[in-house]
Amino acid sequence: MSRVESGKVPCSEVDAAIYLAFCRITPKELDRIVSLCSGDEGGTWVRHHGERLPDQLRTLALHETTAQGIYELELNRVPGLLQTEDYARSMMREAGMIPEPGIEPRVKARMERQVLLQRQQPPECTFYIHEQALQLPVGGAAVMHDQMLHLMFLASRPLCGVQIIPTSAGPHAGLAGPFRLMQYTEHQPVICVETENRSIFMESQTDIATYWLILGNLAQAALSVKESRSVLASYASRYDRTEAGSHGDGVA
Repeated sequence: MSRVESGKVPCSEVDAAIYLAFCRITPKELDRIVSLCSGDEGGTWVRHHGERLPDQLRTLALHETTAQGIYELELNRVPGLLQTEDYARSMMREAGMIPEPGIEPRVKARMERQVLLQRQQPPECTFYIHEQALQLPVGGAAVMHDQMLHLMFLASRPLCGVQIIPTSAGPHAGLAGPFRLMQYTEHQPVICVETENRSIFMESQTDIATYWLILGNLAQAALSVKESRSVLASYASRYDRTEAGSHGDGVA
């Protein structure tokens, strides 16, 4: 009998991390309990190599879920919390770093994390996106067009600020690399910096002070929310024309 037939559909690792975060569970306890979500009745669930989600993704979901405020900078891609499903899938596949069996679980996990923005009381978020991320083609014109429209929609939601850093702003402190600062009501902020192999979580006063300074510089360099929506609309129109043109080329 399958899990669905028996009514025992396993909870995903990210879902479990999000639910447990509301119970104020510690990261150590989280790893132990979430590991149970991947087991079947005999305590083992065989999955293809590369399908398992990295531990730091569960830790990130825990931090995001309990955050009061999230500030994020991305230089060459749309932030994960703002990606469409097609954009996320195309980006992972085209990067060539994740084995094919591992792509869909990661796309699913990314979509599950986005529930954060749909909560009745979501955290206050500010996303700084460099204009270069809007220009790098991911998945083709149709995928990019939908992604631009999605960013415009999210930017209209309360407590979700999307601000574009124009290429004309030139070099500034934020160009050192993408990061995410998560702010809390009961303890000090946590900074997350991602590399190809792992995510680094920093909590020292020096690191926090440095990244608050960077955020201040980003706020000065970025376009306003209203100006950013205009830029997104311009790129959406550009990708729409490109898509229409590609369809027209195929008609003889």
